[in-house]
Amino acid sequence: MLSRIDKSPVATWWWTIDRWFLAAFLSLMVLGVVLSFAASPAVAERIGLDTFHFAVRQIVFMIPALVAMIAVSFLDAREVRRMSLVMLCVMLLMMIAVLFIGIEVKGARRWLSIAGLSIQPSEFLKPAFVIISAWLFAEHARQPDIPGNFFAIVLLAVVLVLLIAQPDFGQTMLVLATWGIMFFMAGMSWFWIILLGAVGTAGATAAYTFLPHVAGRIDRFITGEGDTFQVDMGRDAVINGGWFGVGPGEGTIKRVIPDSHADFIFAVAGEEFGIVLCLAIMAIFAFIVLRGLNTALKERDDFTRYAVAGLVVVFGLQSIINMGVNLQMMPAKGMTLPFISYGGSSLIAIAISMGMVLALTRQRPEKRQQIGFHAYPRHVPAE
Repeated sequence: MLSRIDKSPVATWWWTIDRWFLAAFLSLMVLGVVLSFAASPAVAERIGLDTFHFAVRQIVFMIPALVAMIAVSFLDAREVRRMSLVMLCVMLLMMIAVLFIGIEVKGARRWLSIAGLSIQPSEFLKPAFVIISAWLFAEHARQPDIPGNFFAIVLLAVVLVLLIAQPDFGQTMLVLATWGIMFFMAGMSWFWIILLGAVGTAGATAAYTFLPHVAGRIDRFITGEGDTFQVDMGRDAVINGGWFGVGPGEGTIKRVIPDSHADFIFAVAGEEFGIVLCLAIMAIFAFIVLRGLNTALKERDDFTRYAVAGLVVVFGLQSIINMGVNLQMMPAKGMTLPFISYGGSSLIAIAISMGMVLALTRQRPEKRQQIGFHAYPRHVPAE
């Protein structure tokens, strides 16, 4: 047992970390392993792999993800920013490389094959993008003559162009929405609200008009006509499970859903463990987002406030999109459920992102802490 008077790095970390956040993240990781054993065997057998191929790989991916989350949580705010800057530069270069040498799946290039591993750079780009955008907004708020907001807009444009080129419109909307919320927190004027709203509307209209697969997904969602097999099966799985599910391993619809271990694992949870477990999963996600926003609201340091809010917002929006698709409440979009869906890039990237949340929300005794290249005051409430 670690004592409060122990000044070792591990003891200091334990007594300053937000243990509610940590417990929530670990709970989702455990659920991810359990549900992988429930959902993935049918997929593995259908494509001729070992029964527990995906479940074992999920555990293998979980180990470096957990290590990454804990390691990042030891950093201070300045180190988080520096790590994010390096990560952002590397991922931007990798996203450019994806367009030329990336693995093409269903007409999209989103993955790079490195040493036999498939890596999706956009997953690692998101937390780095949030942190650097938060730093730019904070720099502008600290010193208005620094064009931080302008650089944040340029960075957003670069990221959106690379995402659209893949194409990946789900991630595009996710990044744009998160950035917009952070910009709103940073005190954007009505001019920017109207301008960005118009640009977003024009972009969505153009995507629907000129991109058949985007129009097809939206039309299928609105009319219910066409190939809606996976979303129909996902909804039917939850309905079939009822309140308490049909029992572990007893689900049948997972045997015919191609992505039951990944994008539709929430539907498998509903069928085998019932709506009760689905509500519990929703509650954990809601707890993380609300606790993160509440922490950001109380934080007086601009960088920390924007960064924590941005990280939990992108985490929450991604979970909402995944669960909404599973429940046939949104157009189909291949997006993982954080910490739960199968996928190495997604799992490790989300772990890094939440490690940043843990790092930025740690209780620090010092009254002043350097962030970036400048010292920001951290106001400590009076005892």
